[in-house]
Amino acid sequence: MAEENKKVEEETTENTTETKEETIEETKTEETLEKEEVLEEQDFIAAQLKKDIPVIRAGDLVKVYQRIKEKNKERVQVFEGQALFKKHGNEIGATLTVRKVVSGVGVEKTFPIHSPLVEKIEVVKQLKARRAKLYYLREAKGRKARLKTRS
Repeated sequence: MAEENKKVEEETTENTTETKEETIEETKTEETLEKEEVLEEQDFIAAQLKKDIPVIRAGDLVKVYQRIKEKNKERVQVFEGQALFKKHGNEIGATLTVRKVVSGVGVEKTFPIHSPLVEKIEVVKQLKARRAKLYYLREAKGRKARLKTRS
């Protein structure tokens, strides 16, 4: 009996060590897969980022060339206005909000900078602003809405 108990105990310890090794191997493979997925995602994001983006600051007068699809035709529409603010730096989700006044009505558009629909962004004039976000320009009229040229 004692010999049989020893054999059973040895077998159970062998089984538990084997299962421990298997779980360790599984976790290692899961971790490496997660790391590979993260690297693939980073490579994908890096491929999507645009390299030719000019330095845009709040207050600058910019032209944004946006590709627009209409039925089976594709054209480029230019939106020229004042950059109110830029959010999220230069990461993949970075946006630029541009404002212009059309026949007395203020129009604001927010453009994802790295979107494939945004063909290019051009800085027409660099203006001096003392704020990072120019929300006050929404209500400002006339002389209060003017910004000086940056030198």
